[in-house]
Amino acid sequence: MHLVVCTVASSIFLLELLIKNYFRLFYAHQSLPIIKGYLNFTVVFNTGAAFSILRNSRLLLIVIGILFICFFLFFIKKEATKNKFVLVCYGLILGGAVSNLSERIFLGYVVDYIDLRIAGENIWPIFNIADSSICLGVFFLFIHSFFSKKKDGNE
Repeated sequence: MHLVVCTVASSIFLLELLIKNYFRLFYAHQSLPIIKGYLNFTVVFNTGAAFSILRNSRLLLIVIGILFICFFLFFIKKEATKNKFVLVCYGLILGGAVSNLSERIFLGYVVDYIDLRIAGENIWPIFNIADSSICLGVFFLFIHSFFSKKKDGNE
């Protein structure tokens, strides 16, 4: 696998390992206001997937996570792109997926802690950096794909 993918994925994984363990050990089930009324660090233990769907389906979510990572690694190897932007996107997706999967395997849940609010009211389910890196990686790949097809005239 390409060094850029490994570096980005490892960075996301290690960053999340440090942050999630810190919050899990010292602030479990607590909410810390960061920007009053807009951003809290609210530490929750999510036994489901995104938006807590499939709650308490640990084995199924582990199998899905392992299959996704295996297929994604196969795709990355087959793709063999040298485009650094695309490789960073792959690293973001892989790092986030491995981070959440490892917690699900070893802890039985994923630590979520980013709590966005407007005027003190929740506006989105609590999430983490791994979730964000997956979403950003997919979003930027989509944008890249859209603009590179337009540029090539392949619409």
